[in-house]
Amino acid sequence: MTRHAAWFARTLFAIATCCASPAIAQESVTPLLHPLFQDHAVLQRDQPITIWGHAAPGTPVTVTFATQRATAHPDAIGRWRATLRPLAAGGPYQMTVRAGQRSQSFQDLQIGDVWLCSGQSNMELPVWRALNADGEIAAATHPDIRLFTVPKHAATSPQQNFHDTVAWAPVTPETVRDFSAACYYFARELQKTVNVPMGLIQAAWGGSRIEAWSSADALRAQGGMDAALDLLALSARDDAAANAAWGRHWAHWWTSRPGATPGDAPWQAGAGGEWRKAPATLGAWERWGVPALADYNGMVWYRTQVTLTGAQAAQAAKLELGPVDETDMTWVNGVGVGSQYAPGEPRSYPLPPGLLKAGTNHIVINVLDTWADGGLAGPVSAHAVRFDDDTRVQLDAGWQYLASPGQDTPPLAPWHAATGLSTLYNGMIAPLGNPALRGMLWYQGESNTADGLAYATRLRTLRDDWRRQFGAHTPLLIVQLAGYGQPPVAPVESGWAEVREAQRRVAAEDPQSGLAVAIDIGDAYDIHPPNKQELGRRLARLARHVVLGESGVPPSGPTARSATRTPTDVRVHFDDVTGALVTTGARRPIGFELCAADGAPCTYADADIDGHDVVLRSPAAQTATRVRYCWADGPVCTLRDRSGAPAGPFERVIEEGATR
Repeated sequence: MTRHAAWFARTLFAIATCCASPAIAQESVTPLLHPLFQDHAVLQRDQPITIWGHAAPGTPVTVTFATQRATAHPDAIGRWRATLRPLAAGGPYQMTVRAGQRSQSFQDLQIGDVWLCSGQSNMELPVWRALNADGEIAAATHPDIRLFTVPKHAATSPQQNFHDTVAWAPVTPETVRDFSAACYYFARELQKTVNVPMGLIQAAWGGSRIEAWSSADALRAQGGMDAALDLLALSARDDAAANAAWGRHWAHWWTSRPGATPGDAPWQAGAGGEWRKAPATLGAWERWGVPALADYNGMVWYRTQVTLTGAQAAQAAKLELGPVDETDMTWVNGVGVGSQYAPGEPRSYPLPPGLLKAGTNHIVINVLDTWADGGLAGPVSAHAVRFDDDTRVQLDAGWQYLASPGQDTPPLAPWHAATGLSTLYNGMIAPLGNPALRGMLWYQGESNTADGLAYATRLRTLRDDWRRQFGAHTPLLIVQLAGYGQPPVAPVESGWAEVREAQRRVAAEDPQSGLAVAIDIGDAYDIHPPNKQELGRRLARLARHVVLGESGVPPSGPTARSATRTPTDVRVHFDDVTGALVTTGARRPIGFELCAADGAPCTYADADIDGHDVVLRSPAAQTATRVRYCWADGPVCTLRDRSGAPAGPFERVIEEGATR
């Protein structure tokens, strides 16, 4: 599994392969209200309250709530929507919805602030994994903080409903244990200042890329993804055709990659190469006793075959594989039949009519693993062809393998759950509908560090996309990536730093966005730093500034506003300084770099504090064009202010003789 998804490798998920149908189920079992509205729910204060659901077409729907009454009329497929006047914080209230002879009532609804908490594993990380878990869980009794977890589900088209049952629950030791620690500690801290009920909606997936969280329309508008999005749309209509097309795309990548050998096509029957016999038990290749694979991360090819009768080959069938760690590309008789990024999960791929044949059928699987154990799990009996009559023919036990060393990274299919396009938006964000929110918290980026230069565009796309759904002025609070990895001994290029810079720039360009700096609360050895309490405090401080407009509360720590060249040095000016600039662990600030435009390596600069400026001295001061600070995966950063808040990583262009 990837290191970004390691902790969540056992998480179960299902990926939808057909379009969501607008047809409603039988009236007797379809809830009148969307499942977001339940006992203990929190609705956003001071904004119009929109309620929606399904009812029989032509049957008026009446909503009664907090002395208000509204009537809605379902459309031709039963969808209805009603809007109530804004209310101040308070509760508890009861809501009753009636349509004809049917009615639903809900108790203990509160009016307060609703927050959406989304991202990858550091947002998903639960309270039981954070610092002081036992004590925090035991003390977690906050009846006015309500928790709602969106079921994990990936889909190829937008879904109207959640994949599983959902519920709101007040914070108790039992309910908070598995909830997002960052989200919970944020609300707990913010409620000390903003004493209103708070509803927390967790929609997070470990190892996910940002592209998975934006709608297909938003990604199309961003540009450069039309072909992949067309393939995603095809998979919603015809899964087999999409997999075959993806197999051709993958094969083209393989044969055209740098260093490719002409004629090398391992997915074809009789392909050459030094194929070796795999252990009968299969399992992680690191445990095969093969020195070259003992600590190997990369691609390994597997192949075997299955012999069928003519009657069997004529049936509809699926290829069933045991768990794969982590990404597979699978062929049958040279045709691509499936690909998933699903660490530790089995595969089941429908086979298109006419693909199987009487006699020998060739099965080839490329497995990519990038962290820890990898491979095709045993036992051998887990791998088979299953027919429509539920009979099953096991694949031959004579598996062979062929390692493919190198730095090549294969393309990712657009329907992959955590790494695809729009998959998590479709399965987890779209089903939320468009409730009013107080704000959105976003902690993601680790899985995009391989292409950090593109992250700013991706983040703007997500911000604008979600605002179209939840409200044009919905604030966005972004967690800047925490430090991870050992500090470098010299200036280096860093995808992590590029993502942090993108997060900083996107937050700075929008008055309804803000950045929570977390560089100093990372862990060099753990990509999931456990100090989510401090992160919660910083997010709460950020919310007070950005969302609540408390001008006396700086959004974070010192913020670099300009870098100016003088005849003797470069001066970096900081705003949002509480008290004065100070350093920790060193007499002077460290971590500042000066960079030239000619592509030469950046160099460290000596630094001194002068009021709210940091003065940089270096032989490169007169030729440098940029200044960087804390530019590494896991840098050492020593600059703070008197409040203890750190200055965050940044890169700025050096201006000539500019005024502050």
